[in-house]
Amino acid sequence: MKRPALLRLTSGQRMADTGPADPPRTHRVALRLLARSDREEFLRLAAESRELHRPWTYPPERPEQFDELFARSRRDDCVCLLACLRDGGDVVGVLILSQIVRGAFQSAYLGYYAHERHARQGLMREAMAQTVAHAFGPLGLHRLEANIQPANQASIALARSAGFRLEGFSPRYLLIGGQWRDHERYAITADDREPG
Repeated sequence: MKRPALLRLTSGQRMADTGPADPPRTHRVALRLLARSDREEFLRLAAESRELHRPWTYPPERPEQFDELFARSRRDDCVCLLACLRDGGDVVGVLILSQIVRGAFQSAYLGYYAHERHARQGLMREAMAQTVAHAFGPLGLHRLEANIQPANQASIALARSAGFRLEGFSPRYLLIGGQWRDHERYAITADDREPG
């Protein structure tokens, strides 16, 4: 049985600084770490995408909310990735690995959302594949979990396309938009991606 890869940082290196590898040549998007300078574009895209996002998610729409997300992304238990077009660099969507737990668990939660102008083009599918590879590669995680509201068929399809499997149902699991909402629990492990 193959042992899981563990994150090995060099002296002074932080997980928040561990950027994703270059994408496959056929991919139209590439991942990069969230930067403080992304605030204006991030907030504009979130406002433009409000109808797409709700009631599923409520991304930062005010400067202080973005600043909070950026500060969280600099900690060792959170990585915020932007999926960007390789041609032009426009932000396509956001993928967040949060509540990263090390030790015997080596696990994280994965949240994600596309921006309206780039939705339904298969771009987030590419970004999801790259995110899973980053989590199980450079970050050395063993398990990712995505909790998705049962009626959010687009997010479920995206998780399934990356190999996530349904593990269970969690009633009134997360407080979103002022309501406790039911979620289905999807997960994938590094072992699920190994050949053979």
